Amino acid sequence: MKKLDHHDSNHQMKHTDESHEKNGECVVCGGKLTEEHRMKGEHVHSGMIDDLKKRFLISLLITIPILILSPTIQGLVGLGNSFRFTGDLYLLFALSSIVYFYGGYPFFKGFFNEIKLRTPGMDMLISVAITSAYLYSSAVVFGLMGEVFFWELATLIDIMLIGHWLEMKSVMGASRALEELVKLMPSNAHKIMFDKSIIDVPLDELSVEDHVVIKPGEKVPVDGEIIRGNTSIDESMITGESEPVFKEIGAEVIGGSINGDGSITVEIKKTGKDSFLSKVITLVEEAQANKSKTQNLADSFATWLTIIALSGGFITLLVWLAVTNLGFEFALERAVTVMVIACPHALGLAVPLVVAVSTSLSARNGLLIRNRASFERSRDVNAIIFDKTGTLTQGKFGVTDIIPLSSEYNENDVLKYAASLESYSEHPIAKGVVNSVKETFDVKDFKSIPGKGIQGKINTKNVEVVSPRYLKELNLDISNEKVDKLLSEGKTIVFVIIEAELKGVIALADIIREESREAIKEFRDMGIQCMMITGDRKEVAEWVSKEIGLDKYYAGVLPQEKAGKVREIQSEGLIVAMTGDGINDAPALAQADIGIAIGAGTDVAIEAGDVVLVRSNPLDAVYIIKLSKSTYKKMVQNLAWGAGYNIFAIPIAAGVLYSFGILLTPAAGVILMSLSTIIVAFNSRTLKIEKIAKT
Repeated sequence: MKKLDHHDSNHQMKHTDESHEKNGECVVCGGKLTEEHRMKGEHVHSGMIDDLKKRFLISLLITIPILILSPTIQGLVGLGNSFRFTGDLYLLFALSSIVYFYGGYPFFKGFFNEIKLRTPGMDMLISVAITSAYLYSSAVVFGLMGEVFFWELATLIDIMLIGHWLEMKSVMGASRALEELVKLMPSNAHKIMFDKSIIDVPLDELSVEDHVVIKPGEKVPVDGEIIRGNTSIDESMITGESEPVFKEIGAEVIGGSINGDGSITVEIKKTGKDSFLSKVITLVEEAQANKSKTQNLADSFATWLTIIALSGGFITLLVWLAVTNLGFEFALERAVTVMVIACPHALGLAVPLVVAVSTSLSARNGLLIRNRASFERSRDVNAIIFDKTGTLTQGKFGVTDIIPLSSEYNENDVLKYAASLESYSEHPIAKGVVNSVKETFDVKDFKSIPGKGIQGKINTKNVEVVSPRYLKELNLDISNEKVDKLLSEGKTIVFVIIEAELKGVIALADIIREESREAIKEFRDMGIQCMMITGDRKEVAEWVSKEIGLDKYYAGVLPQEKAGKVREIQSEGLIVAMTGDGINDAPALAQADIGIAIGAGTDVAIEAGDVVLVRSNPLDAVYIIKLSKSTYKKMVQNLAWGAGYNIFAIPIAAGVLYSFGILLTPAAGVILMSLSTIIVAFNSRTLKIEKIAKT
């Protein structure tokens, strides 16, 4: 690929702000972006996790003397004024300032991004709470009447930092789909020079109309047209077509596909941004940049709490100033107390703890969650789309039918003769035949006929295993209802010829995974529509669809059309999950509301997915949906406990029961805060999900 524009090697090291950042987070994995990363255009997740861990540990160490020096905590543990000394509040102010500015830095950066994008969330809520506590407490230190809240802001920062750290550590993952696509291309090509010599040159030195030689088993380096030779090309990872495609002079080849058993000369037709692979790169990038990223549950919850905190604090201040004569200082203390209490410590752990537990639970069962926002939304999925090859099927050929055409040979004989010859071939169809027998005959004078078949001598007999194309060239005709039925199902047919006479027919197909049938049944029982998008022929797609009970299928869909087909289904109001394993699936995986990548597939598909199924088991996709529902339920429960603390504490903190002599003191706030945090932590550990069916 001569020119990749912005898809060059630099992109392997960088993610641009424009396409990968939203709300101060990576749009792919949800990780916080620090200012240093924005300045350099880099997104180094491990560095961010280390930074959060460092900030948490340093803030935690400083919090210990802050708690010891806080009058509220001293009173709570019964020390009274015995631990007070001259200048203790100034020392408390200095230590708290360090925690406020150093520990609070990530939240302030997130707050400014939320303001800029007009999407208030958790960072705004935290920033409002700790800033209110810091400014008010600082004013108290320097003369204002009231109580200091330094202990509140320090513990809040500590808990929020550890929450963010746990969350990022659990769901760490960076999108490298674009550089994985670039890696598909070989580094060099065999270029034919003007003097007919052949030299190896880097791809960026190739131009349109150059001629290159592609040897058997090599990757095709460019998009072009065959001008000499013929071969079979494996395009399965590019197009999704499971069967190798026979190519002869005049046929097009795609860069990144794998040459089969013939040597060919190709004239280059496209390079750089015009090539097929570069267009797929663009599709993946656009889908990732434009993919709808709904706010995760915690941010949605925090948005409302931010509104409540600001409006509640403002109303509290106005009411106390308007209807009482207790003075500005008392009214301000009540207002600040409301804004601080509105951000419960339990909220900082409510979601991260559940995320950590669900991520650990899924990892133990062979599932890797890479995108939390998409994972959360998968609970609402009402349509799931499967790729065929390598997802619903095993991605390799197996014998499905054997039809003897002569009384001389039975099914085992026909298969054994064919497998004996095929054992000398590297063709995927050959492997499917060979894997169906335990032993083979000795073969002499083996010869390959590229794109047509193979031949050799077995037990002194001339044996040929040929394609329907070659059968016609030999003027051998066959009229058989069973064969016609196999052809109508889109199965691959090979013919066994012994001593110039047609003796048998073998049908092969991409083997359907047994788990696929059960997975489809599970999804349909959950009310989820099951669909399939494949680049394979209509006959093949129809056969697979009937075998496993799909609701709908789309056949012959080109890779660049798959993402569009997903958008079309989404436009019907459906929340769509996409499961696939190939390069051709990458744009669709990025486009879907949740992309589920098969772990045995290509790195490109894995990097474009939100969830990776390590075991390549379709039933694990069922597990992901069920786990998402259970995880969301736990998050709601935890947030309800946190909200319960607020619902109870905020009105009392505002002073609605003041006339009855009841006022929420900071000490009482500590007890309520601790109780809600303990409940949230315990509840998170009870997350469970039914076991996955083992394969």
